[in-house]
Amino acid sequence: TSLSLLLGTTITISSNHWVMAWTGLEINTLAIIPLIAKSHHPRAIEAAIKYFLVQAAASILVLFSSMTNAWHTGQWDLTQLTHPTSCLL
Repeated sequence: TSLSLLLGTTITISSNHWVMAWTGLEINTLAIIPLIAKSHHPRAIEAAIKYFLVQAAASILVLFSSMTNAWHTGQWDLTQLTHPTSCLL
């Protein structure tokens, strides 16, 4: 899991494209959830589920914001976040 955590972080940091940044964040999420739930304690399982739900909501916002920006500007570049609606999200 540490290799996938390192891979996800590297992809996220080095990406210039919204979809690649999102992919790196999702790899990180999938790598961290087993670490949270490793002890098999009910609170650890609950924490993993809550982490997953919060990350899923955040992922939806990132995708929606990037698609809105791409719709208005025609670019998926991370540095071109120029539309006010996308910046607000």
